[in-house]
Amino acid sequence: MSRILYWFLMIIQRDTGEKGFRTSYAERMSFINSFSRSINLIFLFVIISTCVRAQEDRKLLREGNKNYKAGKFSDAEINYRKALEKNKDSFVGEFNLGDALYKQGKYDESIEQFKNLTGKLKDKRTLAQAYHNLGNAYLQNKKYEESIQAFKQSLKNQPADGETKYNMAYAQAMLKKQQEQQKQQQQNKDQKQDQKKDEKKDQKQDQNKENQKDQKQDKQQAQQQPKISKEDAQRMLEALNKQEKDLQKKMGKKEAVRVSVEKDW
Repeated sequence: MSRILYWFLMIIQRDTGEKGFRTSYAERMSFINSFSRSINLIFLFVIISTCVRAQEDRKLLREGNKNYKAGKFSDAEINYRKALEKNKDSFVGEFNLGDALYKQGKYDESIEQFKNLTGKLKDKRTLAQAYHNLGNAYLQNKKYEESIQAFKQSLKNQPADGETKYNMAYAQAMLKKQQEQQKQQQQNKDQKQDQKKDEKKDQKQDQNKENQKDQKQDKQQAQQQPKISKEDAQRMLEALNKQEKDLQKKMGKKEAVRVSVEKDW
């Protein structure tokens, strides 16, 4: 580094010429040594800072792991998140955070965590583990189709994993059961709708029959007339004739006005 700084100063002096600054060899070397020490201090500070952050990161991960083993998954999540703040590229922090979220029943967040991980990982073994956990999170969320696809991806990277095979078979069985239940629910729904339609149709038919019955009764009552026997009709006629004769007889008994007429001889 000192040699590089020396040649750098020589170039500057050549370009500036006589009007620029000129220094002796001793002065140049003193400057180079001083500058080199400053650079070394900066590098040392960066290295120390990095080491400190790494130590803090690992400490938080250890605390998170301790919480996880003790079943304190919420505390573990907090420590894993703090560790990721120190080192956002920490594979262990991201993976363990997904596990802690899963253990708390935060399946949607766990799914997002492992989905992000699968896009970053290259190692087949860790990629298979991430897909396995992603499949489990989907399984708990009853998203069986997505779960099966995640398990398939896990088996592509680790074909001999028996636990993944078992979980995928279980997810397939649950998917079949879910589809049958949905089919039965749809049939029940259709049956209820048909039953309601039939009930409405029967009610309408009953109402029409009732209306027709009422109309028929009204028509029969309107057309119905009291029946009179021949004898009753004869007696009524005779009574009317008698009343008429009595009326005429009364009119005939009325005295006439008498007018005396004297003859004019």
